[in-house]
Amino acid sequence: MKKRIISIILALALLFGLGSAALAATSSPGSSRVNNSAAYIYAAVPKPTVGAVGGEWAVLGLARSGYSVPDKYYQDYYSAVEQYVIDKGGVLDTRKYTEYSRVVIALAAIGKDATNVGGYNLVAPLGDFDQTCWQGLNGPIWALIALDSRNYAVPTAPAGKTQATRQMYVNRIVDSQLDDGGWNLFSTPYYKNGSADADITGMALQALAKYQSQTAVKNAINKALDCISKMQGEDGGFSSSYGFATSESCAQIVVGLCELGVSLTDSRFVKNGKSVLDELLTYRNSNGSFFHSSEESGNNLMSSEQGLYALVAAQRAANGQNSLYRMGDAISITTPVAPAYGLPGKDPAVNKVPVTAAGTTFPDIAGHPNKAAIEALAARGIINGYNASQFGPNDKITRAQFAKITIMSLGMTAQKTSAYSDVASDAWYAGWVGTATAYKIVNGYGGGKFGPDDNITREQAATMVARAAKLCGMNPDAYSGGWRDYLASFGDYMSVSEFARGPLAFCYDQGILDKSALNINPQEQIKRCEIAQMVYNMLSKAKLL
Repeated sequence: MKKRIISIILALALLFGLGSAALAATSSPGSSRVNNSAAYIYAAVPKPTVGAVGGEWAVLGLARSGYSVPDKYYQDYYSAVEQYVIDKGGVLDTRKYTEYSRVVIALAAIGKDATNVGGYNLVAPLGDFDQTCWQGLNGPIWALIALDSRNYAVPTAPAGKTQATRQMYVNRIVDSQLDDGGWNLFSTPYYKNGSADADITGMALQALAKYQSQTAVKNAINKALDCISKMQGEDGGFSSSYGFATSESCAQIVVGLCELGVSLTDSRFVKNGKSVLDELLTYRNSNGSFFHSSEESGNNLMSSEQGLYALVAAQRAANGQNSLYRMGDAISITTPVAPAYGLPGKDPAVNKVPVTAAGTTFPDIAGHPNKAAIEALAARGIINGYNASQFGPNDKITRAQFAKITIMSLGMTAQKTSAYSDVASDAWYAGWVGTATAYKIVNGYGGGKFGPDDNITREQAATMVARAAKLCGMNPDAYSGGWRDYLASFGDYMSVSEFARGPLAFCYDQGILDKSALNINPQEQIKRCEIAQMVYNMLSKAKLL
């Protein structure tokens, strides 16, 4: 039916004398389409973070599009990257080095040097040839694109590791070319089974584009261009390795051709009057988003991000501008001034609590593993003992007491609430519970009950600490989906209540809770010494001590 409709349209065009220009393949998406798709991504990804979706590719597409985006958008992204890197101790992933390459490329697009992000060099891992290639052909492909994005020197590999060079990455890609002229994720110089994958072939061409002066590279590119000409469907599109047509396959081929300087209307890549760009545009919705495949509808954020930067690549080629990854004309943003204390994104109500009673200690915490944490909080009046000689480190703590400690640790003031029927307005804790409620650190049991005198459990405490950390500029919400990855090592992780899964994952990953423990014991009543350590660890991470 689709082919028949196209045939009818072509016939009508000829009948009414629309001329050959109206039937020509599209070489440019038009600035209105680029702006429309950029506006969609800007709205759909209001706070980009480190991630394959909702992160670097959105930043790349927007930064290279020419669409008007406030500097603060990119500044906030950079701050988020910086904090993420610091929280990870500079280790974005121990195995998949495309995690580094992706961030390096996005930072290049906003004019930022990736060799010093929060004190860590994100380019450094790309000096390890074997580890970069471990995950498949996308490793060397994206390492080469990342290194070339700001013409970085190839870093020195750690002792005992295979030192990479640019040429080694180029050779790895060329030598992994399949007999049909394309590439797939698993092709290596020693294993060339399977057939070409459009996405990986497009990416390989993107990486090799700057090395066309080398005879071996030029020959590989020509062979690959013949391959994708044969792979191209009658509608101008491309199919994924799974056998169905996708917008992402079209997007990667568009970018590959544009990086090579090959016209999108080159007759080799036009089928029935349609270019790959024409077919990519059929996946585009009127709001600027893209859907994944012809089998689907609606919009897909991954497809939309790739769709945007493919349109940008085509538009830049049509305008004679630098290609997507040739970033000599990258925008430049200033790095926001770090706050006097705390993290970027900290709620203005959160304050650093000063030391007012230096040297405060208690005889019953001598030699205790949590002694330093208890003393640090006591010196600031955040936590108190029963008297000058007794702290009671192993005693339990109530929900009301913990609400007070949490609010005091954030340097916030008490404000009463009438949200709970069991919190009397004249109770000593009413103001602390009120502030904790107003800032969504607590929300009670439901039914108008808070349970101020109930002893707090480990999962309840972790949830409150995670919510407090969010006010401090940290991102506990990022753990809500992948909580299992962080908790599965504990024998009792399935006993964690649903509300506490993400918060506990955040607390263990960020070192707020000790992940060397065998079990979580989520419903166990937590001790005063443990509470002190959790709050102390959170404040340290939040740069509030």
